[in-house]
Amino acid sequence: MTSTPRRLSRREELRLGTAGARRTARNTLIAYAFLLPFLIMLLAFHTWPVIFGTYLAFTEYNIINPPKWVGLENFRELFADEQFWSGLRNSLTYILVVPLIQVISILVALLVNRPLKGIGFFRTAYYVPVVTSFAVVGLIWTWMYQQDGAVNAVLSALGLYKGGSLLNNPSTALYAVMFVTLWKGIGYYMVLYLAGLQSISPELEEAAVIDGASRAQVFWNITLPGLRPTILVCSLMSTISAIKVFEEIYVMTQGGPAGSTYTALFYTFSRAFGDFRYGLAAAGGIVIAVISILFGILNFKLTKGGKADG
Repeated sequence: MTSTPRRLSRREELRLGTAGARRTARNTLIAYAFLLPFLIMLLAFHTWPVIFGTYLAFTEYNIINPPKWVGLENFRELFADEQFWSGLRNSLTYILVVPLIQVISILVALLVNRPLKGIGFFRTAYYVPVVTSFAVVGLIWTWMYQQDGAVNAVLSALGLYKGGSLLNNPSTALYAVMFVTLWKGIGYYMVLYLAGLQSISPELEEAAVIDGASRAQVFWNITLPGLRPTILVCSLMSTISAIKVFEEIYVMTQGGPAGSTYTALFYTFSRAFGDFRYGLAAAGGIVIAVISILFGILNFKLTKGGKADG
C-alpha cells in the first residue's frame, strides 16, 4: 500500500523557496569572490589600458606634459607618413607565414599522432623551440644567417644563394625573419592540432575505411572538417601575431636593412619610446587593432565559423 505525499502548505512552499533563493545568492557571491582577483587584474591591465590608449590616440602626449586633445590630427599625420605605410605593408606581407604554419603544423600533428615507439621524444623535440626565449632563438638564427653561417653554407652548396648575410639583404631580410617565426611556431600549433585530432571520433574514420574510402578521402572528408574549430583558433592567433609582429624584428634586425623589416608595430614602438609621441603611437595601435579585427572576421568566414562537420 502506498501513501500519498503530503501536500505542502503555502507557508512551507514560501519558506523553502526563500531558503533556496538565499542559497543560490550565497553561491553566486562565493563564485564572484573567487573571480574578483582576476576581474580586478583584467580591469587594471586590459580594460583600462584599452580605454586610456584609445583616449590617447586623440591627444598629444609626451609623458612630461598632460594629454592635450587634438582630435583626429594623429590619424591625419599617421596616414600621411610613408614610413607607417611601409611598415604596414611589411606587416601584411608577414601574414604569408600564416597558411604555411597551419599546413605544416597539421602535417606534423598527423605525423606525431601515430602510436609509434619513441613518438614522445619527437613531440618534445618539435615543442622545444616554443619554450625557448626568442632572445636566444633570435641570436642563434642571426648567427646562422651570417655570411659565413650554416644557412649560407647550405644555400651556397645548393646553388640557391651566394650573396652576403640574408639579414643584410633588403630583398631577403623579411623572409628570413618570417622563416624563424615559422620554425619557432610549428611546435605550438602542432600541440593544438594534436588535441584537435584526438577529439575526432575514431569510429568515423574506421567506418569510412570500411566503406572503401582512401586515406586522402578520409582526411579531406572527415579529419579536416573535424579540425575546423582548431583551424579557426590557430589561424586567428597566428594572423594576429603576424600583424603585430615585433619581438623577432627587434631582436634580429631593428627594422633594417633600409626599412625592409620595419613593421607597423615597430613603428608604434619607435614613435612611443623613441620620439615620446604616445598619442601618435596609440593611433597606430588602433589602426593595427582594426586591421586585426577585419582579418579575424575573414578567418571566421573562411572556416565557416569554426563549426565542425559530422
